Amino acid sequence: MHEITINLHMHTRYSDGSGTHRDIAAAALKTGVDVVIVTDHNVLVQGFEGYYKEKTRKILMLVGEEVHDQARDPQKNHLLVFGATREMAVFADNAQNLINQVREAGGLSFLAHPDDPEAKAFNETDISWEDWSVQNYTGIELWNALSELKTVVPTKLHGVFYAFFPAFVASQPIPKTIAKWDELLAGGQKVVAIGGSDAHALHMNMGPLHRVIFPYEFHFRAVNTHALLPGPLSGDATSDKSLVYKALAAGHCFIGYDLPASTKGFRFTAQGREGTVIMGDEIPAKFGVTLQARLPHHAEIRLVKDGQVIQTWKNQLACTHITTEPGVYRIEAYRQYLGRKRGWIYSNPIYVR
Repeated sequence: MHEITINLHMHTRYSDGSGTHRDIAAAALKTGVDVVIVTDHNVLVQGFEGYYKEKTRKILMLVGEEVHDQARDPQKNHLLVFGATREMAVFADNAQNLINQVREAGGLSFLAHPDDPEAKAFNETDISWEDWSVQNYTGIELWNALSELKTVVPTKLHGVFYAFFPAFVASQPIPKTIAKWDELLAGGQKVVAIGGSDAHALHMNMGPLHRVIFPYEFHFRAVNTHALLPGPLSGDATSDKSLVYKALAAGHCFIGYDLPASTKGFRFTAQGREGTVIMGDEIPAKFGVTLQARLPHHAEIRLVKDGQVIQTWKNQLACTHITTEPGVYRIEAYRQYLGRKRGWIYSNPIYVR
């Protein structure tokens, strides 16, 4: 399997971001990500997909959109749409119909920032996902970097601090979102988890102070989604786009917080009598299953089964667990960074049936 690094969920001047698609490409080329997926609000912007190159580096830019009902107040139920063949914002008034239309158009749908609390100090309202009756979506945005910022800025002074020291913000996905994901998985659904930056490169002004909140380049070094492909990207934008979206649809991916240390090289597999599977796949429990995780750096590793931590390894590079019990198994890894333990890796599950 070949690993690529994807940064997804970001905005340009076509909605409420401050930069252009070329600004995003330039930032991505500096940081080592392989793919960026731009998702402006309620507009499928044409003409920017493809490879962008600088010397020996290249990145693939894909364009989706973030759709929500603009007539609703407050504007809940934001949906990330990737790979749809037509504009989806016209279906925004009904979440289930929107998801259905995305599927019919050959796209993927992810519930954006399921828990996105208000930030009163900055007049930001709660825009969490509310309609949990929906079905047939691809997955959820488990970790949204900008939503997490809203949880740590009770005052404008806090906002100023994190504007100048953004590396102190990220700790882990919002716990309520993790609990909801586990609940959905326990209910028998396959729900793919992705990590999004929600990058806007917002400009903040407070008197004489001016700062860009979370520049694109910073985001691309932080919360990413790492996907496993059958082979390397070919350089053909059309075929590579298909490979990227197939990997995301299958859950062949994990969320990595790459600022404390690169998460590239993480693997979570299961071996059974019928062969070996990776994240997102199913394997029969009969005759026993060996679950293995391998990390690129030492960390605390937690094996989670059906939402409960069943085993923890301290300061390890790898772990192994043998089971005959059906369940939904996933890995979390934690590292110390800037004085506290922070979430580092969140795998998609392996489904032992």
